[in-house]
Amino acid sequence: MIRKSLTVLVIDENHIRASIIEAGLREAGHEQVTVVHDVAGIARRIAEIEPDVIVIDLENPNRDMLENMFQLSRVVKRPIAMFVDRSDQASIEAAVEAGVSAYVVDGLRQERVKPILDMAISRFNAFSRMARELEEARSELEDRKVVDRAKGILMRSRGLSEDAAYTLLRKTAMNQNRKISEIAQSLVTAAGLLDPGES
Repeated sequence: MIRKSLTVLVIDENHIRASIIEAGLREAGHEQVTVVHDVAGIARRIAEIEPDVIVIDLENPNRDMLENMFQLSRVVKRPIAMFVDRSDQASIEAAVEAGVSAYVVDGLRQERVKPILDMAISRFNAFSRMARELEEARSELEDRKVVDRAKGILMRSRGLSEDAAYTLLRKTAMNQNRKISEIAQSLVTAAGLLDPGES
C-alpha cells in the first residue's frame, strides 16, 4: 500500500532549528513542508495550509507560550509533535491533557524527526479511535436509557409487557424508517409534555 505524502507544518521562530526539522522531514520523504517562523495568527495559517501533522519547536518556552500552544492543539484536532529545550512535570501533564501527540524534551536531532513524527501520528490515531469508541459507547448507553424509559411509559399507559412494549417501539421505528432510539425519544418527550411527572 502506498502511503500518501503528508502535508507538514513546522512552527519555529528559530530559523536554524526549523531548517534541521525541515531537513529531517524531507530526508524522510515528506515534500510538502511549510515552515512558519511567526506564531502570530497561527490558527489562520493552519486553516489555510490544512496540514496533516504539525511540528512545533519551542526553544525556551515560557508559561504563556506553552499555554497558547496547548490551546491551539485542543482546537486543531491534528497530530502535533512538540519539541522543547526543557520542561517540568506540570508542562508535560498540560501537554498530554491538551492532546499533544509527542512532547520531546531536548531531543531535536535531524535523524529523530521521522520516528517522532510517525509516533505522533500513531498516538493521535489511537487516541482519536479511543475517543470515537468512547463517544459511541456513551451514545449507545444514552439510547438504551431512553428506550427503557419509553418501554416503561408504554407498559404503564397501555398495560403492555416489556417485550410487547419493545416490539411496538421496533415496529413503529421500522414503519417510519427511523431508529428505535429516535422513536423512544419522541415518546419520552411527548409523555413529558402531557404528564410533567414522566420527564
